[in-house]
Amino acid sequence: MTMPQQLQGRLRLPIISAPMFLGSGVDLVVGACRAGVVGTFPALNLRTTEDFDGWLTQIETALAEPDASGRRPAPFGVNFIVHHTNKRIEADLEQIVAHEVPLVITSLGAAKEVVDAVHSYGGLVFHDVTNAKHAAKAAAAGVDGLILVSAGAGGHAGGLNPFALITEVRTVWDGPLVLGGALSTGRDVLAAQAAGADLAYMGTRFLATSESLVSQEYGDMLVGHSAEQIVYTPSISTIPANFLRESIAAAGLDPDHLPVPERVDLGHVTNPHAEEPQSTTSTTAPKAWKEIWSAGQSVAGISSVVPVAELVDQLEAEYTQAKGELLAVLGE
Repeated sequence: MTMPQQLQGRLRLPIISAPMFLGSGVDLVVGACRAGVVGTFPALNLRTTEDFDGWLTQIETALAEPDASGRRPAPFGVNFIVHHTNKRIEADLEQIVAHEVPLVITSLGAAKEVVDAVHSYGGLVFHDVTNAKHAAKAAAAGVDGLILVSAGAGGHAGGLNPFALITEVRTVWDGPLVLGGALSTGRDVLAAQAAGADLAYMGTRFLATSESLVSQEYGDMLVGHSAEQIVYTPSISTIPANFLRESIAAAGLDPDHLPVPERVDLGHVTNPHAEEPQSTTSTTAPKAWKEIWSAGQSVAGISSVVPVAELVDQLEAEYTQAKGELLAVLGE
């Protein structure tokens, strides 16, 4: 295993609560870190750099002191879009450096200047990828870890099976790996480690918590949907992504006959967090994430919306049980 030194001894479970556009906020980040897993949020969840600065200050203040037992909170992280459509790159990066954000998750481009800036204060840079080609580019930029976004993940998901993706990426990368895509239980976390990952990346599972920013209706859909009801399509945002079938229908679209977008972006070069995402050929089409809600196939493991501390307790119990059962099978 290749757990970065900055995370060693800081985590109750090897989990990152993934940054979710319009879903991750201060309460979820702080709750996750206080519960012992990495909490993260997208910088572009805020309309301005000034608001981004405000959230960073709130999170730092809330995590400044250990809990009653003396345990330090887990580190937090920020998702940072590295693409020309993000007009706040320089301003937001200045805030990241000023606040010395422990973990920066870069998307849509692995830029060496961003890596160097974060390394200047000892921070970590993880980059999300969907194939070995992008992994090699990120490695060349000097990132500290790779997040493998496999089939079944919420939002802009890759199309590869997680086992195949890990195997291919390991041909070009021997550093820390984070696996995302349909993970919802503590057993899944252990399975990710057994497959060669160091950490598990869970987004949808943490979306179904009382601290997330989603509405009650959104949360009810997460509970009510099965994995087979998740729709993987480029028709909503030009990039193949997973969405809740019921939310597509509620927006007035037929999930079985979605309009064909003007351009299907398979290279992940469009900023999915732009203020006006390209949805379909219609200028009045419902907006992805805001009106059509994303979720991964991990809805299969969601039966209720619970506080994040309760969720982490549940994940730890499942992880511990699975680890014990595995050791028993191995005769140890």
